[in-house]
Amino acid sequence: MKVIDLRSDTVTKPTPAMREAIFKAEVGDDVFGDDPTVNRLEELAADLLGKEAALFVAAGTQGNLLSVMAHCQRGEEFIAGSQSHLFRWEAGGSCVLGSAYPQPIDAEKDGTLDLDKVKKAIKPDDSHFAVTKLLAIENTHGGKALPLDYLERASAFAKAHRLSTHLDGARLFNAAIASGASAKEIARHFDSVMFCLSKGLGAPVGSMVCASRDFIAKARRLRKMVGGGMRQAGILAAAGIYALENNLERLAEDHRNAARLAEGLSQIEALNGKVQVHTNMVFVSVGLAGKSGIPSFMKSKGITILASDTLRLVTHLDVSSQDVETVLQAFKEFYSSDEWIEEQIGSGHSVY
Repeated sequence: MKVIDLRSDTVTKPTPAMREAIFKAEVGDDVFGDDPTVNRLEELAADLLGKEAALFVAAGTQGNLLSVMAHCQRGEEFIAGSQSHLFRWEAGGSCVLGSAYPQPIDAEKDGTLDLDKVKKAIKPDDSHFAVTKLLAIENTHGGKALPLDYLERASAFAKAHRLSTHLDGARLFNAAIASGASAKEIARHFDSVMFCLSKGLGAPVGSMVCASRDFIAKARRLRKMVGGGMRQAGILAAAGIYALENNLERLAEDHRNAARLAEGLSQIEALNGKVQVHTNMVFVSVGLAGKSGIPSFMKSKGITILASDTLRLVTHLDVSSQDVETVLQAFKEFYSSDEWIEEQIGSGHSVY
């Protein structure tokens, strides 16, 4: 039985063509700067985003860390969303390793940071406070692609307040497809941009940081400092090149599959009004059933999901349109199963 894994788009496997590219990769020593495949990947990424240079890093978390460290000196501050990956899901690395103080702000429903709230969070020029240096924005945020006009306003706001800007664009190309803009058009509003190769683009590992030459030179030194210097990394970079040359446009297929999944789930009476979809992510409010019955039931059907009272189901290149129909059938079976009906009766809820 094929396992349909909806936990994240990080679970993708390299395709045979990508594995062939990895096998044939020409390599050198990247710390010496002479791995031709890494150099080609960095040039390709910089060109795609309209930046002067790029740096190949092990992970998006490392890319964000290096970017914050390059923007902020010891004891300086960055502003980020309270639910952003950079603030919440990176083990406090920017603070612990970069000595940069995080100032979180709750995001709005559309994933943006209210610029009036950001303004209030900027510290005055007073020795009691950390110096606010950086505004970090995530796009997509919770699967939501931020509006282009907001990015332009945020960029202008940052310049007016002498803040640098960083984009956590882990799923930048999903945002580009959803907004109808190019990645370059999105990236032009930021001093530095990180995007992942290892999510929807399907590479097994790696992310890119794109910025000015001076910034990347500083980030490269910092990468070495935190143990991120790699040697014959062209084997990994070859997968990234393949991803950028072959897997950008196909992200739209993941969005279509997510939309179909959301449509089908909404037709289940118990889930009506409890389903949202953003790019390649479907969120389903299922309550306690998401922590008990649903994950185990799905596992018995060869479907892997994360347990939560709000399920996040992520489509990617290893999830086909037929797989989506299989998942929908499994959800229909669960919501007509004795297990779910007994749970509802036991909790005093109507099954209708």
